[in-house]
Amino acid sequence: QVQLVESGGGLVQAGGSLRLSCAASGRIFSINFMGWYRQGPGKQRELVAAITSGGSTDYADSVKGRFTISRDNAKNTVYLQMNSLKPEDTAVYYCKGQITTSYFPLYDYWGQGTQVTVSS
Repeated sequence: QVQLVESGGGLVQAGGSLRLSCAASGRIFSINFMGWYRQGPGKQRELVAAITSGGSTDYADSVKGRFTISRDNAKNTVYLQMNSLKPEDTAVYYCKGQITTSYFPLYDYWGQGTQVTVSS
């Protein structure tokens, strides 16, 4: 069984910063893609940032220059540093990992989500 556990969400004023973490655990053989998604009130879930096992990154236009995704392969952990936060960044943030385990092929696993609220 693979688990992705997010942490680091909370309430912050506009212009502030937060750092999200997502740790994957279980009988993990390898992790390919890892990404952060978010779902704001009344909105569809959207990709915020992604990083491959080789370190290539991609960002939504709305967060470029403000958010930075990184990963620690030794710890099976991905991070999202969020700076210059805006009220429109308010959402539940979810972590996703494309993970191969010792007993199951490549599969998408999701975390439970962490709330980020940015006040104006």
